[in-house]
Amino acid sequence: VVAEALECLGGNGYVEESGMPRLLRESPLNSLWEGSGNVQALDVLRALRTEPAALDAFLTEVGAARGADHRLDRAIRGVLTELADLEGVEGRARRLVERMALVLQGSLLVRWAPPEVADAFCAGRLGGEAGAAFGTLPPTLDLRAVVERARVEI
Repeated sequence: VVAEALECLGGNGYVEESGMPRLLRESPLNSLWEGSGNVQALDVLRALRTEPAALDAFLTEVGAARGADHRLDRAIRGVLTELADLEGVEGRARRLVERMALVLQGSLLVRWAPPEVADAFCAGRLGGEAGAAFGTLPPTLDLRAVVERARVEI
C-alpha cells in the first residue's frame, strides 16, 4: 500500500520531506512484529488444532454471509475444501490463512459495508476479476460511489 501511495504522489512522494520514503523503508517491518508470515500461518494452524472453538467461531462468522455474494460463496467453499484435507497443510499454511482472512473480510463487508464497497472487494479479492496491482478492478463496479464515500469534505 505504501509503494502504491508513493506512486500516486510521484516525485513529491519521493522527497524525504514528504515522509513517504521513511514509510516505504519501514513497511517491511509491519509484517515482522508478530513473527514472519510463515510463523503466523503456523500459529493459526496450531490454534485451529488445539482450540476447536476457534474454527467454530470462524465458520459461524463466515457462514452468516453465505448466499450474499456468489464470489464469497465460492471462496468459502474453497476454504472448507482446504480445511477438510489437512494432509501436508503446513506446506500450504500461508495460502490457507490468507484465504481464511479474505473470506472473513468478505463476510464482514457483505453484511455491514455499503454494497458498492463489498462488491469491489469481492470482485477484486475473491472473484479473480482484478490484477495484483491497485487500480486493476473491473470497470463495471460502482467505483465512483466508493471514492465519494472516502472523500473528505473541506
